[in-house]
Amino acid sequence: MTQQFTTAESPFKADNSASGKAGVTLMNNQVGAVVAEVMSRQENVEVSHLPSMIRVDCVGRMDFVYSEICEALGEDDDFYDAAEFEENMSTHYGKMVHMDDRTIMFGDLEEAAEFIGDMLPPKVS
Repeated sequence: MTQQFTTAESPFKADNSASGKAGVTLMNNQVGAVVAEVMSRQENVEVSHLPSMIRVDCVGRMDFVYSEICEALGEDDDFYDAAEFEENMSTHYGKMVHMDDRTIMFGDLEEAAEFIGDMLPPKVS
C-alpha cells in the first residue's frame, strides 16, 4: 500500500488582491526613529523597528505632517520637508503624494486618484 503525503499550504503564496496598505522604509537613525515615533500615534499605523531599518505601514491613509515631525525633532518649522523625507526613506509602496506641509501615503489607489483629481485645476473646454 502506498502512503500519500500532502504538504501544508504555503503562507508565502502569491496573492494579487488589493491589500489597502501603504508603507515606507526609513533609515534606523535619529531622524528615522523620531519620525516613526510620531507616526506611531496614528491609529491605523504599525511601526516595526528592525536592526538596520524602520518599517512604517498603514491601512488606508497616513500623513507625515512636517510640523509635527519638526516639533518632535526640536527643530525649526522648515527643517523637515519632502526633501528630508526622501533623504531618510529608502523604499515605499502605495501611492505617495508630496505636498508643502506633508507627505501622504495611500493604500487605496482610487482614494489617491480622487484626492489628486481634487487638487487638479478644472478642465477647460
